[in-house]
Amino acid sequence: MFTGIVEEIGTVEEIVPGTDAGGQAADARVRIRGPLVTSDARLGDSIAVSGVCLTVTDLPGDGTFTADVMPETLRRSALGDLVAGGEVNLERALPVGGRYGGHVVQGHVDGVGTVLGRTPGPRWDDVEIGLEPQLARYVAEKGSISVSGVSLTVTHVGDDAFGVSLIPTTLAATTLGTLAPGARVNLEVDVLAKYTERLLATAGVGR
Repeated sequence: MFTGIVEEIGTVEEIVPGTDAGGQAADARVRIRGPLVTSDARLGDSIAVSGVCLTVTDLPGDGTFTADVMPETLRRSALGDLVAGGEVNLERALPVGGRYGGHVVQGHVDGVGTVLGRTPGPRWDDVEIGLEPQLARYVAEKGSISVSGVSLTVTHVGDDAFGVSLIPTTLAATTLGTLAPGARVNLEVDVLAKYTERLLATAGVGR
């Protein structure tokens, strides 16, 4: 489990695409530089990469780690947009007894949003992000949402978009500080909303 509090901005060192039996692009292997998150990492550990939970498969000891990205992950997230030299938000899994600073983030991306607009303020930026209508029902004003691995508070929500405000720390310490309109971002809605809907559905509420 993660909390959406980014620990460092990592750099994509290498992307090696894989192919399926028909020779079509299928999965990928990525190598990412993150000196902080690899300082105590072990093989098999989970690291959130821009909101996507990935498993460490190689640790050469030079401040980088390698992870495999499955076809499902590429379909469901914006990790397919990564390029060598690009930046990503990194967070280690929350240790038992660790400080809980954001909200419950699983690293299981629900969909990809698109930055629709950005309005600079005196010390913050207001950002509008488009999302699929089927995800909008899980987003609530003043509720929490993970945007590329960053725990944010929703300022307003519509049928196919929502707004967030980025404080100076978020602008400086995450990749959200440089996102331009048109950029794609990973979205994970509040897991409590999804479980509540599922429980109500299986209980027959509303039928």
